[in-house]
Amino acid sequence: QVRMVESGGGLVQAGGSLRLSCAASGGNFRSYTMGWFRQAPGKEREFVAAIHWSGSTVYADSVKGRFAVSRDVTNTMYLQMNSLKPEDTAVYYCAGDRRPLRTNVVVTLGEYDYWGQGTQVTVSS
Repeated sequence: QVRMVESGGGLVQAGGSLRLSCAASGGNFRSYTMGWFRQAPGKEREFVAAIHWSGSTVYADSVKGRFAVSRDVTNTMYLQMNSLKPEDTAVYYCAGDRRPLRTNVVVTLGEYDYWGQGTQVTVSS
């Protein structure tokens, strides 16, 4: 049974940093794209960043230059978040692609089958 568990969320002042982790178990995600999404109160869940099984990365325009996604060989993915803004406040979810070995990085929710429970990130002004 696949399980994705996020950690590292919390309360931080604007301009600060946080590092989120996502531990995946129950499957080998080395051949899958893994992604980060977020959902703010009253808004739809949106794409944040993703890392292809080859190591290439894609970011939403709103976080480009501030966030960095990475992964290691233990099926753990990270999201380093710097220069945080109040508008980054949301519940952050990690997700695993539904298909292995894609040639492209997918950024739409419907292409991800495996989800964590989310971790709250709150940025105060």
